[in-house]
Order: sequence, then structure tokens, then C-alpha cells
Amino acid sequence: CCPVYLGGSSSPNGIGTNTSKRTCDRLRCTACDFHVSLFNDYIWDQSCDYLFFRNNMPELSKLRAKMIKKKGARAYACQCSWRSIDELTDLQTEQQLRWVCGKH
Repeated sequence: CCPVYLGGSSSPNGIGTNTSKRTCDRLRCTACDFHVSLFNDYIWDQSCDYLFFRNNMPELSKLRAKMIKKKGARAYACQCSWRSIDELTDLQTEQQLRWVCGKH
């Protein structure tokens, strides 16, 4: 993917390009070396913190405790970072995230 896009659940997944703005579904974190999980129609509760994800990734049954249903949104998380996204966003605008396309 180039550029790499994040987006809400209405954004199609796949290989993102300048002409085909698709959200990457093969993200990998260069900080914790975890696959980035994505959950359609959910956002993260504001009480989420680093230890919550460190202790519970990638177990969906444990993660659900801090997931809030929101139509059109998408919740992203690795073991050290998380983000709730509603609309198509270029990953470069999210400077603090160390996520890259893990190749399709």
C-alpha cells in the first residue's frame, strides 16, 4: 500500500493507492511487532490504556470489555497502540502510530 490508509467500516479493504483509496487490512506494528487487528462497527472506550492492550491482545473475548458499538467506525489495535477511525485517513497524518503495510 502506498499511501497506507485507515478508515471506517464503510471504507473498502485492500491495497491502497492514490487512485484506489482502500484501507490496509494487513497492518503490522514496527514497535511491538504485532499484527494490527481491526474491528468493524466498533470504537475503543476512552478508558483504554497501554496495559489493557498489552495484557489482552489478541484475545477478542477480553478486548470486548472496552469495545463500544458504533456503526460506520472501525477500531484498530496492536499490543502497544490503538485508534478508533470514522473516515478515510492517511496513516502519515497519525505520526505517533508505528504501523506499516505488512504486504499483500
